Amino acid sequence: MRFPKHRSDKETLSVYYMVGGAGFIALLLIVLWENSAPPEIAEPAPAKFNQNGRSSTNNPGSKVWNSTQVPEKPPSNAVDGGPDNKGKDETFAEDTKDDLKVGQNGQQAQKADVSPESTESEQVPKEKTDELPEEISTQAELTSETKEETSNFETQGTESKDEELVIQNEEAAKGFIDSSSDTSVETEPKSTLKEPAVEGEEDVHDMWELCAWEGAQDYIPCLDNLKAIEALPSTKHFQHRERHCPSEEDLPKCLVPLPKGYKKPIQWILSRDQIWLKNVPHTGLVSYKKDQNWVKQEEDKFIFPGGGTQFKIGALHYIEFIQEMVPSIAWGKRTRVVLDVGCGVASFGGYLFDKDVITMSFAPKDEHEAQVQFALERGIPAFSAVMGTQRLVFPSNAFDAVHCASCRVSWHAEGGILLVELNRVLRPGGFFIWSATPVYSSSDEDKKIWTDTLTIVQRLSWSLLVKRQDPQTGVGVVVFQKPEDNELYDLREVLEPPYCEEDDKPDAAWYVPMKACIHRIPTGEGARSKWPREWPLRVEFAPSWLTGSKKGIYGSPAVQDYESDTAHWMHVIQKSYLEGVGLNWSTIRNVMDMKAGYGGFAAALITQQLWVMNIVPVNEPDTLPIIFDRGLIGMYHDWCEPHSTYPRSYDLLHADHLLSTIKCNDFNLVLEMDRILRPEGWAIFRDRVTTLGKVEEILQSLHWKVVLSYTQENEQLLVAQKTFWRPEGSSR
Repeated sequence: MRFPKHRSDKETLSVYYMVGGAGFIALLLIVLWENSAPPEIAEPAPAKFNQNGRSSTNNPGSKVWNSTQVPEKPPSNAVDGGPDNKGKDETFAEDTKDDLKVGQNGQQAQKADVSPESTESEQVPKEKTDELPEEISTQAELTSETKEETSNFETQGTESKDEELVIQNEEAAKGFIDSSSDTSVETEPKSTLKEPAVEGEEDVHDMWELCAWEGAQDYIPCLDNLKAIEALPSTKHFQHRERHCPSEEDLPKCLVPLPKGYKKPIQWILSRDQIWLKNVPHTGLVSYKKDQNWVKQEEDKFIFPGGGTQFKIGALHYIEFIQEMVPSIAWGKRTRVVLDVGCGVASFGGYLFDKDVITMSFAPKDEHEAQVQFALERGIPAFSAVMGTQRLVFPSNAFDAVHCASCRVSWHAEGGILLVELNRVLRPGGFFIWSATPVYSSSDEDKKIWTDTLTIVQRLSWSLLVKRQDPQTGVGVVVFQKPEDNELYDLREVLEPPYCEEDDKPDAAWYVPMKACIHRIPTGEGARSKWPREWPLRVEFAPSWLTGSKKGIYGSPAVQDYESDTAHWMHVIQKSYLEGVGLNWSTIRNVMDMKAGYGGFAAALITQQLWVMNIVPVNEPDTLPIIFDRGLIGMYHDWCEPHSTYPRSYDLLHADHLLSTIKCNDFNLVLEMDRILRPEGWAIFRDRVTTLGKVEEILQSLHWKVVLSYTQENEQLLVAQKTFWRPEGSSR
């Protein structure tokens, strides 16, 4: 600073004191401002993640949610019925081996080739680096005008179809996207790879109680609602085995206990043949099915010989016998996605993995004690459901084949309405495989059931391809085929069952009553009727009918949207999730993508020894037909309600911008995640900072280890691991 020459030395000295004091105060303010940031985001971690992240608030003084507190719902960035804020315009890159790389590649999904050091789930890296985390982000803000153009993707919800996407801070989001597309980063991403907290280090875990009623360890809220079940006027059509969910207010806020002696499950593929007895301590099937080779007990384990009621010398022999009967079924090429009705312990689906086939198995929660729980513990896709009065939670024309081996379903009853429902979910040209005593028994009752069932099959215009008895087992199998087009339907002399009304949407399946009517097979340009490419090509290429869609769920042309999403998740999985978040993937078998979009997350994991349940929330654009066409499995679900699965079902839950888009309390959803995740299982959250801040607090109170929290402006990536911790107190 320059001073006038005419000033005295004293005056000059005073001015210097004033300037120096001001400088000291300014320096002090800067130090205080820098120290006001959470200490855990002061240094970036030596791993690469998407900018959907945020710094952790893991500190002893943070607010704790207890069993009676319900956190206030944070503002949502999207509403039911519209696409979320997912797009293709953002990149932050890191090369942890050499130098920092931040750049862009491609029109929509920007990438950088990096290879971070891998970590084990039990050991978190302690070294820090100044290099930035790297990953692609696909979060683009859509305007209501774009939302209106995505008319080809409807939602399953009934209240939100006309609502527009709400963007609370459009200018800030735009700046976030713009900054990521440059070769320099103006706002440095902040992340931390956390070391697990020492047990007892923080007094934030004393507010929870254990659920203590009988059977609480296996509690499925929507299937065990005794009050609602007892109030049913009838159970004739298995209404008591369907979903009856408690209200949000009535959901218990206690934690499901672990079975006594529970320990880490046996890993796949050994788990297909054996599981720990104490993890599923139910021995009823051992005696009830002892002559059918379902399951045996040997010391501290259950052993699964691969048998079943109809595959007496093993499921693999049975599967190969079907292939011999109908060569065109082509397991693992033409036939990739199968529905197994009344699955038992799901050995059929378990051994179809050997043929590169993925099977959605289901059975009711009934007197066949814990059959679906056995399946999930073995590492086989399954959920609890029944063919009763409601449509199955799948789109139309989804499954390549449907299988029933003594599934205890009366296909001939009630005018064949259950076969009509199979006709809805079966792909045109798909197969129905039925193995039961009516197929080959000579008893009068079985003969009548066969005749009545065959009459309904003929009304559905299904073709009887082959009916044969296995010479080695004496078991009979029949294979029917659904028509590939409407020609056979139109040739029927008696239209019974009739065609469905035009306003009866075939893909509507969430709490939709079954109807005894046939939906016409789609025709014309963009119709979803052609058989997909052979596996595994179908997982990569967009379905041919997708070209007819005007816009995809993120606003670009549908095929471009699909391809960009596929490239994005391939990059995220390979360059971040597999190596950079501390997971030991050899322990991951059962995975759920809680908001699946196009199924790109699951497709990117296809070479891993795991399977993914792709959930399409009912308030989101309906992309589930695309997921099935690419050879993956999934279902519709409303995350304002608990899922129809047992506790401790999954090893990994993936929630990409889910919590900020649900229109109910996210406290209950986090509690549900704790219920269905196995101890030492993982959850990966990607969402808004305002949303995940409260989630972190809830996770801390549940004793979860927040392993990584990564922030880029208003987006956060959060990786957490559930522990074996359960509270000591009980709640009845």
